[in-house]
Amino acid sequence: MAYATIDFHNPRTGALKQAPVGFSWTTLFFGFFPALFRGHWTGALIIFLIGWLTLGLAQLVFAFIYNRMYVKHLLGEGFKLSSSSSDTADLSRRLRIELPLDPSRAQSVPA
Repeated sequence: MAYATIDFHNPRTGALKQAPVGFSWTTLFFGFFPALFRGHWTGALIIFLIGWLTLGLAQLVFAFIYNRMYVKHLLGEGFKLSSSSSDTADLSRRLRIELPLDPSRAQSVPA
């Protein structure tokens, strides 16, 4: 189960996105559809193709790694962390990803 959420803001476009951190139950049960609904087209295609090749068994693996894939995708699109439901430094350490703060919106809410 996702143990935290991160709110992202794209300073260039003004878009806001929320990303869960942890196990993805939605990916386990619905496969590539959560990635599709989030607009993560590459992730949806990867999950679909590998799931098709493994007759759906890959969904079990993607349930553990998809939320991290989505966070990396958002960072690649230029999103920056604006707030989180847990300690930002702890989330960055657990994800093993540097989470750049959006200085105009940064506010971390410790759990």
